[in-house]
Amino acid sequence: MTAADKLLPLTGLELELATRRRAGATVALANGLFDLLHVGHLHYLQAARREADVLVVAVNSDASARALKGPSRPVVPELERAELVAALSCVDYVTIFEGNTVEEPLRRLRPDVHCKGTDYTVQTVPEAAVARELGIRIAIVGDPKAHSTRDIIRRLRE
Repeated sequence: MTAADKLLPLTGLELELATRRRAGATVALANGLFDLLHVGHLHYLQAARREADVLVVAVNSDASARALKGPSRPVVPELERAELVAALSCVDYVTIFEGNTVEEPLRRLRPDVHCKGTDYTVQTVPEAAVARELGIRIAIVGDPKAHSTRDIIRRLRE
């Protein structure tokens, strides 16, 4: 399967995950901008993959990235960011989502586990209430937050 084959809209992903679940697979959902892919992203996604049989990654759309990070972001367009994430061997599927939180993908995909990076706690995850409502376990995964796209951009500008 190529990286491009792993990119699915939410509707297609709902169908694909239903098939995987019928075969007994568990599903983890991770999300982020993944603007300039770095080792912190890799460690986060590798750790998320260990939480379930299937890893789905929801990538923020360009409009969502601008709303969260400002008008100069994203640096890399959404389809390119999604394809780069999909190329990682630990990632099974990628979808692009709108909005400032991953609430809609959580509601539609109903993963077993919602994975967030170590810059969160279970209590500070923006979608914690939705996860509780749907019976989705929250897992804080990855390395301590020592890498960021913002820092890479700052170093490049210096």
